[in-house]
This record gives sequence, structure tokens and C-alpha cells, in this order.
Amino acid sequence: MTTTAMPALVATTAQVVVVVAGGPLLVGVMRQVRARLEGRAGAGIAQPWRDLRKLLRRAPASPTGTGWAFRLAPLLLMATSFVLAAVVPLLTTASPLDPAADLFAVVGLLALGTVTLALAALDTGTAFGGMGASREITILALVEPTILVSVFALSARVGSTNLAEIVAATLHDPLSVASPASLLAAAALAIVVVAETGRLPVDNPATHLELTMIHEAMVLEYAGADLALIEWASSMRLTVLLGLLASLFAPWGIAGASLVALPLALLAFTAKVTVLGAGLGAAEVFIAKLRLFRVPELLAGSFVLALLAVTSSFFLV
Repeated sequence: MTTTAMPALVATTAQVVVVVAGGPLLVGVMRQVRARLEGRAGAGIAQPWRDLRKLLRRAPASPTGTGWAFRLAPLLLMATSFVLAAVVPLLTTASPLDPAADLFAVVGLLALGTVTLALAALDTGTAFGGMGASREITILALVEPTILVSVFALSARVGSTNLAEIVAATLHDPLSVASPASLLAAAALAIVVVAETGRLPVDNPATHLELTMIHEAMVLEYAGADLALIEWASSMRLTVLLGLLASLFAPWGIAGASLVALPLALLAFTAKVTVLGAGLGAAEVFIAKLRLFRVPELLAGSFVLALLAVTSSFFLV
């Protein structure tokens, strides 16, 4: 291994460790912020880790009649989350996996995890599983094109769909963040990140009403270690998507191939993602869940913003 590849490998490993360990803590921060604003004490930011530890000690259970799709979904969802944590530029733009950090590959990994979980929900044969899977795939069909188009608006000025190159270009030209294309793309991407991670107003992760569930309806039949993997992977995907949003539009602090800048990059990433997560948790206190038939209107609006971002990236230079 060359001397330049070793620091990149170390930085990528640190990035994966931060996402794996920090994902549940980010969920804890969001819950704690929401609890404080609602006048409750809250369980503390480490409560998601305590929940995962409790679930991991329990044996998984498979409903009668389920097949390989149900048993494979938690592992595949966790695997795609690991790969996303490695390829998305969060701490460094000099990862050895940079060739795989393509926009289309990242969106494909996101879709693969969602589709796998939807197939597992259908495999249970329950009414709520099928309902949740149907709703999730409907949202997926609207979210993934918006992610592609909004990030493509940023890639147009770079000439590449590689996420690391897009982030590096923004680092070299910080004023590009204030362009109409970047602002429109940021608004579109923020909306679809909320939808992709199942947060209000699209979905309510704390709901106990089956008829309003989307993500939770798909995982009702899971228990024990399988449920722990799903919850863990969901927190990792939330961390990666918020980190991607921060990297694309506020990349300051991201390290290159130097290990010297890695501690600063870690602090910057932690601060940015914590602020975004706390802001999202605070916003959920003041907004209500949309009716299911209004969700496509919101996501269609985000797609229009992404299209406007692409248009402005070519005509407003």
C-alpha cells in the first residue's frame, strides 16, 4: 500500500466508525431536543444505544410462513448502510472508495435498502406490512429522482457526478453555495432527506397509530436482534444523509489526504450533523404530519425545485 493510500484508508475507517457509533446518538439528540421543547425531561441522548443493547440480547423471531426476504432484509439494510458510510464524503474527500462515490451508486444503495425492507414487509403477508410497503415504495418513487436531479444541478458546474469532486469544488469556490442553483438544490434535498428518513411531516417515527404508519408498519413483525439491526441501520442512514447535506452545501472542515486535518474534520462533521439533527428535532415539535395524499404534493414540489436548480445551473452562471 502506498504512503498516500494509507491516510485515506485511515480517514475512511474513522468515517465509518463515526457513523456507526454516532447514528444512535444523533437519534438520541433529536429525541432529547424534542422532549425538552415539549416540557419533558427526556431519556437522555444515550437511550437509543441502551435500547439497541437490550434488543441485541434477544433472539430474533420469524413469523410463520416468511421466507428468505424477511430474514435477509435486516442484514442487507445494515450492509448498504455500511457501504454508504464508507463512500459518501463526510470526513474526507480522499477516500480509496472515491470511484464508487458516484451519485447514481449512492442513490442505488439507498433504494436497495428501502426495497429490501419493503419486500420483507410483503413477505409477512400481514395487512399492515403490505400497507407500509406500498406507501414506502410510493415515497421512494418520488424521493430518489429528486435526489438525483438536485445533486445533478451541483454536478453540472463540476462536470462530474462524483460526490467527492463536487464537495472539493465547493471547497475551492465557497461563493458557489450562494448561487440560485445551490439554494434551490439545498431546499429540494432537505425535503427529500426528511422523507427518506421517515421524519415529520412525511412520517412520524414515534407514532402508535397503525393507519398512519409508513416505516414502522414495515417492521412491526421484527423483534430482537433483527429489529436492532433495522433501527441501527436507520440511524446510520439518517446520519449519512444529514452529513451529505452538510458536505454538499457547507463542506468546510472536510479533510483531504492528510491525517493532521482529520481531528478537525471530525469536530466539524459532529457539529454540523448535530445542529442539523437538533434543528430537525425542534421543527418536528411545531409541525404536524401531513395527510398521506398530501405527501406526493410535497415531494412533487421538491422535484420541481430540483428541476429549477438544474435549469438555473445552465442558464444562470
